[in-house]
Amino acid sequence: MTQRPTPKTRDAFAAFCPISTRWSDNDAYRHVNNVTYLSFFDTAVNENLIKGGVLDIENSDAIGLVARSNCDYFAAVSFPDKIDVGLSVSRLGTSSVTYELAVFPENEAQAAAQGQLVHVYVDRQTNRPVDLPAALRAHLSGLVT
Repeated sequence: MTQRPTPKTRDAFAAFCPISTRWSDNDAYRHVNNVTYLSFFDTAVNENLIKGGVLDIENSDAIGLVARSNCDYFAAVSFPDKIDVGLSVSRLGTSSVTYELAVFPENEAQAAAQGQLVHVYVDRQTNRPVDLPAALRAHLSGLVT
């Protein structure tokens, strides 16, 4: 039997992406639906890459496709909460990167949810794996914890 992970704290992450929850994020139980957390993860990663100047969603030759994602939940988040998504890199491969992510309610030290997202980089035209571009690797190296 797998042991349940413990919530991480903010100091485990290299960068943060603030996000405001939306009315439509809530489900029938009046908390953010589980699938929305993966959207938060995707938003945090791609915003970081765009702001870091290493992803041009229209023109980059190499693009990251999600190969795997997971999330563990510890506490509910609801609209109109503001959250910070913590982001770090735990593994830089030849053509892939593993991100560690966590959702923190505003002003909370402990994660309400946390997980991983793995991007495999492929050539935009051929959809075949490629080495991480040098500028991307350099940017991601700054996020390794």
